[in-house]
Amino acid sequence: MEIKPLVVLLSLTLPLAAHAADEEILIDDDEALELIEDDVSLDLNEESMPDELAEETLISDAESLDGLEDDVPDEDSSPLSFEGKVAIEYRRFFQSGIAPGQDYNNNFSLMLEPTWRYEWDGGSQNIVFTPFARIDDQDDERTHFDIRELLWTKFAGDWTIKAGIGKVFWGVAESQHLVDVINQTDLIENTDGEEKLGQQMLNIAYTSDYGTFDLFILPGFRERTFPADDGRLRLIPKVADDHVVYESGAKEKHVDFAVRWAHTLGDWDIGLAHFHGTTRDPQYIPVFNGGALVEFRAIYEIIDQTSIDVQAVKGNWLWKLESFSRGGQGSGRFEAATAGFEYTFSGVFESGADLGLLAEYLYDSRDRTELTTPFEDDVYLGARLGLNDTQSTELLVGVILDRHSSEWIYSVEGSRRIGDSWKISVEARGFANNNPKNLIAYPVRNDDYIMFELERFF
Repeated sequence: MEIKPLVVLLSLTLPLAAHAADEEILIDDDEALELIEDDVSLDLNEESMPDELAEETLISDAESLDGLEDDVPDEDSSPLSFEGKVAIEYRRFFQSGIAPGQDYNNNFSLMLEPTWRYEWDGGSQNIVFTPFARIDDQDDERTHFDIRELLWTKFAGDWTIKAGIGKVFWGVAESQHLVDVINQTDLIENTDGEEKLGQQMLNIAYTSDYGTFDLFILPGFRERTFPADDGRLRLIPKVADDHVVYESGAKEKHVDFAVRWAHTLGDWDIGLAHFHGTTRDPQYIPVFNGGALVEFRAIYEIIDQTSIDVQAVKGNWLWKLESFSRGGQGSGRFEAATAGFEYTFSGVFESGADLGLLAEYLYDSRDRTELTTPFEDDVYLGARLGLNDTQSTELLVGVILDRHSSEWIYSVEGSRRIGDSWKISVEARGFANNNPKNLIAYPVRNDDYIMFELERFF
């Protein structure tokens, strides 16, 4: 907290003036204690000042300064805070798309995501409100609005209660997040699956020496977002948003449940969870008319999924595992896993930079016709460079290789801050040698792109 110079000066002079009045100290011209009233300045010569007076004066100064600091209003003490970001994004597609309406290469959009936070009850309660909006010049579906968070939180000792619309993240892997099941994917934002829609929830958490126990009650379901007819990076033909199929008669009003235990044991971070409810990861049913494929329809089934995520730090090694067993979807119970490591070299290039090498294996036991992901037996290889500079410069390069074909997908993600309020990011994705039997990856074979984003934080 900044103390104004006049306040400091008064805190030093007033105690001395009061002490001089009480002790009837006479100030001679020859004395080393000199007070110049015209300039409001004070010169103290400690060698000629009595020890008792110097000690008492210092004590009085400190007490007065503390008192004045307490009286100065704290600029950060307001219970209401506001922050957020606005961004402009440009995507350059290197080829025209496969489907009609995809014959463009340039794509601009604007994004706004503010956050209001209000605290009360000594900080033990708060409400966070984060709306999200994007305007896209090509894809009508990508022009959308969502409430990412409208969440009330109450802290009560070892208990935490949250109610409203919120976001929860589970997972440790780099290439994909298998166990992240609470929120629906906002697929029109990015195909990497990391952007999520807000989810209605009641979350009760208890923290103890034996870990954190979470209960989630999820009333209401969000359908996955899909690009429009003229959108890129989509299935061909598109997924029909007006012919959604639900297994439950309650449809989007089905109440889902989840429980999770998370704990740190030495170098190990462990999470165990179970989810019962409508799957966030739909299957796609092809619809034919006259022998021609005319659309896909998303089917949302009721699943039971038990999962584990583990991360261990062993020196320069970071070991990762995400795995689940899911029943109720497709022809029967199946398993999926992502496991791997990251090894970090510190101080590379004779600097403070870190270089991490990543390797992960992606497995899914389902038959290819029932896959909701293009990754069933694949290897991810990547490298992460962090310069550890004041601009937080980072670069991540990765490639996913199919072990049984020549298919591969590459990705590049980089970012750098500009001053305190700006950030520039670059992202590139490409698809090569896609197998026509892969109904998810093959339609995007012409959708290689590079994206630039400029963000302004406030």
